[in-house]
Amino acid sequence: MNLRLDLTDLRLFVNVVNNGSITAGAAATHLALASASARMAGLELALDAPLLLRSRRGVQPTAAGQRLLVHASAVLQQAELLRADLKAHATRYQGLVRLVGNSAALREYVPDALGDFLVEHPQVNVTLAEALGGAAVASVVAGDADLAIVTDTTELHGLHSVAIRRAGFAIITARGHPIAAAAEGRTMTMASVDAADVVGLSEGSPLQDTWEQRALQRGKRLNYRVRVASFDAQARLVERGVGVALLPAPAARRLALRWAIDVIPMADPHLNERLLLCALDFSALSTPARALVARLREG
Repeated sequence: MNLRLDLTDLRLFVNVVNNGSITAGAAATHLALASASARMAGLELALDAPLLLRSRRGVQPTAAGQRLLVHASAVLQQAELLRADLKAHATRYQGLVRLVGNSAALREYVPDALGDFLVEHPQVNVTLAEALGGAAVASVVAGDADLAIVTDTTELHGLHSVAIRRAGFAIITARGHPIAAAAEGRTMTMASVDAADVVGLSEGSPLQDTWEQRALQRGKRLNYRVRVASFDAQARLVERGVGVALLPAPAARRLALRWAIDVIPMADPHLNERLLLCALDFSALSTPARALVARLREG
């Protein structure tokens, strides 16, 4: 038995039985009579059994036809449920946008604009992944991400880019810390705090890795007293005098309203850079991705 059935054959058979003739069944299935007759003959050949009793009054199912009618009706019902379910899913989720970028951008500069976007587009989902600039660019080049946010010192490897804002960073210290006292009236750079005890972000944090790599280039190794997973945890430990921490300037200013910490803006050329939004080709992005680009550019 060569069982090669398709939904059209099953639908045709059900329509033929329900309507009592091949002619009426063909019309209900939107098939020409000749095509319907050939399909019915092929169905009987595939099942190696007669399915219809033909007479001048029309057709009736044989015993095998009755069994096929039960199973065909169930299959067609399941197919319709599947179609309806997938249609509902597609209606609810019309798109997925994959965004990758450095931790400062994703944790501090993106959330407000992203929140507005998600409220305005309830049928779109967004995935976020943190990565250093080079890795973020590689993700877009490889097709693993739609958009990347990197600084303007990152090699783009042919990606198109638009500037979305300037990133600012700051060191936070406990109130009265010697670094805070030395910063008064002076322009500070990261080199001036490389020797301090550090409350760092968890390993793999692009922001923390950037400071660590720059310090190594200056011949310094950061002394991590502890590494934690969030800006808030850093601020709490800094307040208690454990060490200093590097944060995006907006996060530092926000946390200073809650914790007894001093905020020291860093005038470091490797930190205070423009943030670029990158894609392989902005014009080729999906409609949801283009809408997210527009919202991020608005800030």
